[in-house]
Amino acid sequence: MSPELISILVLAVVFVIATTRSVNMGALAFAAAFGVGTLVAGLDADGVFAGFPGDLFVVLVGVTYLFAIARANGTTDWLVHAAVRLVRGRVALIPWVMFALTGALTAIGAVSPAAVAIVAPIALSFAARYRISPLLMGAMVVHGAQAGGFSPISIYGSIVNGIVEREKLPGSEITLFLASLLVNLVIAAVVFVVCGGLRLWRQGAVAEEALPGPGDTGADDGPAGGGTGTGGAGTGGAGSEAGTRTAPAPTAVATRPEPPAAGALTAPVVATLVCLVALVVAVLGFDLDAGLTAITLAVVLSTAWPEDSRRAVGQIAWPTVLLICGVLTYVGVLDEMGTITWAGEGVGGIGVPLLAAVLLCYIGAIVSAFASSVGIMGALIPLAVPFLAQGEIGAVGMVAALAVSATVVDVSPFSTNGALVLAAAPDVDRERFFRQLMAYGGIVVAAVPAAVWLVMVVPGWG
Repeated sequence: MSPELISILVLAVVFVIATTRSVNMGALAFAAAFGVGTLVAGLDADGVFAGFPGDLFVVLVGVTYLFAIARANGTTDWLVHAAVRLVRGRVALIPWVMFALTGALTAIGAVSPAAVAIVAPIALSFAARYRISPLLMGAMVVHGAQAGGFSPISIYGSIVNGIVEREKLPGSEITLFLASLLVNLVIAAVVFVVCGGLRLWRQGAVAEEALPGPGDTGADDGPAGGGTGTGGAGTGGAGSEAGTRTAPAPTAVATRPEPPAAGALTAPVVATLVCLVALVVAVLGFDLDAGLTAITLAVVLSTAWPEDSRRAVGQIAWPTVLLICGVLTYVGVLDEMGTITWAGEGVGGIGVPLLAAVLLCYIGAIVSAFASSVGIMGALIPLAVPFLAQGEIGAVGMVAALAVSATVVDVSPFSTNGALVLAAAPDVDRERFFRQLMAYGGIVVAAVPAAVWLVMVVPGWG
């Protein structure tokens, strides 16, 4: 049995054990990386650790740390209220606002994970408040990022168009952009309907007085849960004292300061908003690392207001960090020992161009669900050159299909974007949410490559 096949079988075993025994998949993947890397691939410890995603580790820790502080000091409350006012109380429009926002950020040049890192914590905090499916909100954010991700001035668009030019293939920047935009828009519309968007639309507008107070959590209360500002408002709303407290309540008010009104602009909130704007400017304007910038801003806020920040470190999504870093370390071992190239070359050698095309789309989708989308596109497009040169398949459609297949699957919890969504979701059962993201990612991997192949490749575009 070849080393490449052994490495793939071990990955399958990791999935089975993690699913049936509820063991953290990241820990299993680290063990598998150690075993396969040393015993099969002949790597030393440095070779195994070469695949550790240090940049993603810092992004996950830094962003969740900063937004844990934002939740503690009421900044996310203020942002939720601002979002509701922006759409005049129509909660159903918020997922589309988040879709458009991340799409705009990537279209003007933001790296997709950076846009998701900025928007996802705000979007998922809103989802928790209003009992919106976190899967719906997370998918809207990620698909929004990919919808704008191939504009002619975007990072992904520039990379793919550069590869096409280098390989001397026919190309169309507008076709590539519109292909990704339309596919992600259609998927977002389907997810919106399937995951309860129509119910949100029938719910209508939310009155300002029904908004949750600064002490509330989306898991226990909020408009969608039936408690709209009285008994359901917990300890933060103005009506909770009358609805849930008894005679001793006035003493509690006398001995403890009243919390600020919902959505109030306190000094910590203003400072945190400034830090969030600084994060956007630093990442988009100066190309600074999102994770390191977020940690630095979080430390500044922690130093100024230690009371608000005391528990923030404990709210970093450490199990998610372990899971994602472990799996990606194992994928790095696969890449180091040539398993990914081996699979791609085997498909590229098939004598039937249309069959080879659909298989390359599937390889791009499957591998990209665990690894760098840009890296996969950079490897697969050159592999498609030999049969594109035969003239039986249009180069423009094939490149667009490969690009969409390799990026639309970033909703997977093992990809950077999916991991950010998983880590950013407050007040959720993370194991259940992880399984939802994994199942949804599996559906996308199974369905989208075949669909884009049928629409973009079979007709022979370009």
